[in-house]
Amino acid sequence: MQKRPKRTAEYIIFAVLATICLLAAHFYIIFYAPASREAGLRIVSVPKGASFRAVADNLEKAGVIRSAGNFVFAAKLIGAFKIIKAGEYEFNVTMPPKEILDMLVKGKVKNYTVVIPEGYSISEIAAAVKEAGLIDDEAEFRERALNKRFAAILGFEGGTLEGYLFPDTYAFTKGMTTDEMLTRMTNRFKDVYYKEIDPDARKRGMTMKKLVTLASIIEKETGAPEERPLISSVFHNRLKKRIKLQSDPTVIYAINKFDGNLKKKQLLTRTPYNTYVIYGLPPGPIASPGRASLLAALKPADAGYLYFVSKNDGTHYFSKSLKEHNEAVNLYQRRIAKQTKKRNNADRI
Repeated sequence: MQKRPKRTAEYIIFAVLATICLLAAHFYIIFYAPASREAGLRIVSVPKGASFRAVADNLEKAGVIRSAGNFVFAAKLIGAFKIIKAGEYEFNVTMPPKEILDMLVKGKVKNYTVVIPEGYSISEIAAAVKEAGLIDDEAEFRERALNKRFAAILGFEGGTLEGYLFPDTYAFTKGMTTDEMLTRMTNRFKDVYYKEIDPDARKRGMTMKKLVTLASIIEKETGAPEERPLISSVFHNRLKKRIKLQSDPTVIYAINKFDGNLKKKQLLTRTPYNTYVIYGLPPGPIASPGRASLLAALKPADAGYLYFVSKNDGTHYFSKSLKEHNEAVNLYQRRIAKQTKKRNNADRI
């Protein structure tokens, strides 16, 4: 009779330990047991205003978690039930529920990389953003970037955002608005411009618009990076002497659906951007210049060149006189003609 209390105590201890083990197993399952042991990515969108239960159901349907009910319970336990952030998420099905909850609370949404090379125009940037799957309509992006009122709101008076969408690699997220993406790009431009360009530009009496316009032409004309200061010197010298810039890229910028073949008629057509017809710079940038072209526009090489012609290898021949330039044009045009003739003869064989 005296052994019963001892046995009862043993039963109670066993029951408590069993309960603790069961609770531990349950907590492990709801917090740390992944949906699968085999890796696999799933993309799940969390709409703004969606209930946590709806989000949990979507995660379960996508195979990201085992049980929506357990996930809701876990979220309530750690206080994450009402503080998750909307957006598009990329989950691995091997991730534990606790890590998934952390991502939702911290808003670690999926990033889409958009690379904007130097020399891209607004139209080309719009196409790159669309290709990344971030917008459906290029036209809406272009129209917003060319909107003068919006440009003024961002601090670019009297123009559009052409030239001010800084070339860089950006990480955007689904759900970002066009305005948010444009603001990110122009903020990057401001970071570079005001830290590295503006102080010297002010000393030289160059406004932002004038400098960026010139830099955009240099960007489009440059094949070999080391030639930027030389090309800049040609345009600076021409501006001082009131000689027309005669830059093909400025003419092309104003041609709708350019087919790659610049015709004599187009060179003679008067547009605000045709520097074969107008004097001085065009009314605004023709593309987004990078840091190197901005610096080249600010600090041209100390050279007396007034002309340059393509050598058809990515570099240019620079001349100080029209006579020398014409000789160079004839030389390199003949070379092009010979190369074209050889290719045509090879095609016939």
